[in-house]
Amino acid sequence: MADEALVKNKQVVLKNYVNAGLPKESDMEIKEKSIQLKVPEGTKDSILVKNLYISCDPYMRNRMKKLEDSYVPSFEPGSAISGYGVAKVVDSTHPEYKNGDLVWGMTGWEEYSLLTAPGLLFKIQHTDVPLTYYTGLLGMAGMTAYTGFYEICTPKKGEYVYVSAASGAVGQLVGQFAKLLGCYVVGSAGSKEKIDLLKNKFGFDGAFNYKEEPDLDAALKRYFPEGIDIYFENVGGKMLDAVLLNMRVHGRIAVCGMISQYNNDKPEATHNLMYIIPKRVRMQGFIVTDFYHLYPKYLEMVIPSIKEGKITYIEDVAEGIESAPTALIGLFIGRNVGKQLVVVSRD
Repeated sequence: MADEALVKNKQVVLKNYVNAGLPKESDMEIKEKSIQLKVPEGTKDSILVKNLYISCDPYMRNRMKKLEDSYVPSFEPGSAISGYGVAKVVDSTHPEYKNGDLVWGMTGWEEYSLLTAPGLLFKIQHTDVPLTYYTGLLGMAGMTAYTGFYEICTPKKGEYVYVSAASGAVGQLVGQFAKLLGCYVVGSAGSKEKIDLLKNKFGFDGAFNYKEEPDLDAALKRYFPEGIDIYFENVGGKMLDAVLLNMRVHGRIAVCGMISQYNNDKPEATHNLMYIIPKRVRMQGFIVTDFYHLYPKYLEMVIPSIKEGKITYIEDVAEGIESAPTALIGLFIGRNVGKQLVVVSRD
């Protein structure tokens, strides 16, 4: 193919594994390569996409480590990072995709990606909502909230629900789903701005700043004098220990993530697990990809709620692929307010 069909392709590359401690922007670099805007000849069932928006997600921290036996592979040092994103098909040898199709799913942290055998991709059918929603509300984060709350926790109207990291991409949705069902909902977050959002924007019944609570057990007893039916776990560590003291009989805990532990050399011990026995608490970890077959069911529920203004979604938008490393690191120090995404291109 002629050289003029080559275009520049900026990528976010992991320089080296970060096995412990807080990752830094300098652990990643922006590299510029070139790519042909065509699927290479003879490459079947593949698509070339132009990436529009990429998603920063907490699980990506573990992919920066050298992992053995993980549900998701490590990033390769020297290669472009991968993650969820929204993209437009530029060329296709795949029977299910044609030029111009909009998709969300796993793609590269780069301007253009060649996706061979694109398994974790969904075609975008509803374009009358913001496309950025497919990095969060209508993408992996939305499915995570839906799966953890409805499928794992089997909630009932009137139950008492607690959400940690409640202003994040997943937590803000869990709280709103719980309110739509008629539950009492309290969330925690790490700044006044985030607490105001939980109460005034997302409609939580109560919210507290965990950084200002010397005794988390006392804080939970203040908001849940009768205990917690459902805990949506995003944090782990001391928060989980405090929650275990406050669960009600037959309570459910959906373990979605434990962001407080991702940068530790050794995980913190959990001291209060024995309380799940007398309280008959069910605690279950889950991986959202196991539930992607429910995506059409989720859209049926959530699209009308968005259009009727019953669900609101806050995004924290960084501009340009060069800003992606800083945006990703921001997740681990609580810098983002809402769903963190990066605009690679708007067209």
